[in-house]
Amino acid sequence: INSAVAADTIRILVATDSHVGYNERDHIRGDDSWKSFHEVMCLAKDRDVDMVLLGGDLFHENKPSRKSMYQVMRSLRMNCLGDKPCQLEVLSDMTENFQGAFNHVNYEDPDINISMPVFSIHGNHDDPSGEGHFAALDLLQVSGLVNYFGRTPESDNIQIKPVLLQKGNTKLALYGMSNVRDERLFRTFRDGKVKFFQPGTQKEDWFNLMTVHQNHHSYTETGYLPENFLPEFLDLVIWGHEHECLIDPKYNPEMNFHVMQPGSSVATSLMPGEAVPKHVAILTLTGRDFKVEPIRLKTIRPFKMKEIVLADEKEIKNLAKRQDHRAELTRYLMGIVDELIDEAIEEWREIQDEDELEEEPPKPLIRLRVEFSAPGGGHYDCENPQRFSNRFVEKVANTNDIIQFYRKKSSTSRKVNNAAEIPEESVLAQLAIDSVRIEKLVREFLEAQNLTILPQNSFGDAVSEFVDKGETHAMENFVTDSLVNQHKHLMSLDQTEEEDLSAAWEQNRLAEEAHFAQNGKRTTRKVKPKPITWDSDDDGHWADQPIAAIVSEDDEQADEDDDVVAPAKGRGKAATAKKAAAPAKKAAPAKGGRGKKKVVEEESEDEDEDIVMVDSGEEDSSLFVKPSAPSRATTKKPAPRKASPVKRAPAAPRRRAAAKSQTQSKLDFSQPSFSQPKANGV
Repeated sequence: INSAVAADTIRILVATDSHVGYNERDHIRGDDSWKSFHEVMCLAKDRDVDMVLLGGDLFHENKPSRKSMYQVMRSLRMNCLGDKPCQLEVLSDMTENFQGAFNHVNYEDPDINISMPVFSIHGNHDDPSGEGHFAALDLLQVSGLVNYFGRTPESDNIQIKPVLLQKGNTKLALYGMSNVRDERLFRTFRDGKVKFFQPGTQKEDWFNLMTVHQNHHSYTETGYLPENFLPEFLDLVIWGHEHECLIDPKYNPEMNFHVMQPGSSVATSLMPGEAVPKHVAILTLTGRDFKVEPIRLKTIRPFKMKEIVLADEKEIKNLAKRQDHRAELTRYLMGIVDELIDEAIEEWREIQDEDELEEEPPKPLIRLRVEFSAPGGGHYDCENPQRFSNRFVEKVANTNDIIQFYRKKSSTSRKVNNAAEIPEESVLAQLAIDSVRIEKLVREFLEAQNLTILPQNSFGDAVSEFVDKGETHAMENFVTDSLVNQHKHLMSLDQTEEEDLSAAWEQNRLAEEAHFAQNGKRTTRKVKPKPITWDSDDDGHWADQPIAAIVSEDDEQADEDDDVVAPAKGRGKAATAKKAAAPAKKAAPAKGGRGKKKVVEEESEDEDEDIVMVDSGEEDSSLFVKPSAPSRATTKKPAPRKASPVKRAPAAPRRRAAAKSQTQSKLDFSQPSFSQPKANGV
């Protein structure tokens, strides 16, 4: 690209679903996920992109291990920090896009030299949870390594405001929507409670890019996000969560935008979609035009998959009618596996550089699916799948599940006495664990039960937290909280006969289910102060313990009395006062180092300087912003860089660029331009 065009070009490396930490305890595959993520970051640095956009599921676990966090932070620090000034200028109010102690982009922080910023949303694997509702991305943001945007604090009332970036004459409106449970998000869109905001000026000049992390296909009636729920003004949608790599943008003629699905950078299941070659892409934006350059990842462990039907294989078609044919059938299947191994290694060699060909190829992943239904009443005598897989211990990475036998069934369900439908055992055996929703299994099981005290919908949520998020006390806390709520409800009743207890229980249970259905979260409980003798390292987090719950008002009053008696030990009103003062301390650096606090105060005094939020139907004359007041432009001072000239000297060009842009208008957002899905989509 020549220098004139490069000044107006934004280059973005796009990747999704890194799943760092997947299968990290496996002695063969344990390092696959972080190595592929490191390759992605190294590609971004080598190709000299302006920014990296991640579409969710950076981590595989909700609470990533220290090893996973270390490898990610190491890779980010090696590739994102540097003296090269970032050419992207932020035109939107950053407090609208970023939350937390540092509510601004990291490359404008005077204390950090960021040459290549990373923007990311969270997915369903690394979503916020636990006390404080923090995600793993919050740790990366507070450390200055990642810009975490697109949060969805209210899943039933979502407001999506873009990060407005500009380089030269190219303007980018970056929208992000982190993962929300698909069924709930479907309902929120359907009810018109998702609002998109657009830039208040020159709407036609902005390239509108959005990244989401949801089901792309209709696995269930409402368990996905239809493309026609998204607004038509978008130009390109980056779709995370789906692991199949469909890197070439696909045009949607109905909505008039393109959709790109980068897929995962590591195989987390032995499914056909994971066997597609893994890519990332460099997205090049010049004005409203874009082009995509796919890049094949080279550190990916090779994966080959094949499916056969024994009855259709000529060599063994008649084995079903013979006796003692297991050895012959096993030899035939072993030959197929050997061919797949050779093909996988050969494909890996084809994409490697010459200097890497000398390395020993990694052991490939192999999956052979065998349909062994025999025609004419015959029988195929198949070897035990694990015993068969163990024959390739030194050749493949997945030594326990190379082969999968299954039969086709004409009937997929059977009736039981309570009229609930349960799938056949053979059908359940064919389901991969990644395709099963815990909440759905629990809901189907509980529909046949008769719960009296425990709310049914939040029961499934607790099981999901226990299984998917690793919350070891989720079930115990759920039961304790439910009993506490029932106890408080019964105590609030004046006089209740013993025979009326069942009705009271039922009433409170229905109220709890309605609360969860409306808010998407269980009723939170009050927690007693942590005892001084409690050791969190040995005993676990105090708030997760069932004994921490306040069961009655007497317990709460007793704890308050204890707090007042022992203020010297960090409890009671003194401790409360310290906590209340904490936010003021967090706001101080923003005021001194970057002038952001002053901007906010001036906006409250002179609101006419910003764009008035307008509806898309108003006159165009109201869409343009007035020039920013000189006093606001002077809030960005280069003084912090002069304070330490030795350390901050390399970043001076970035400050000069910032000073040069003082004449830029400060942009706000227009009113919601889209709140209802335009097509039914159901």
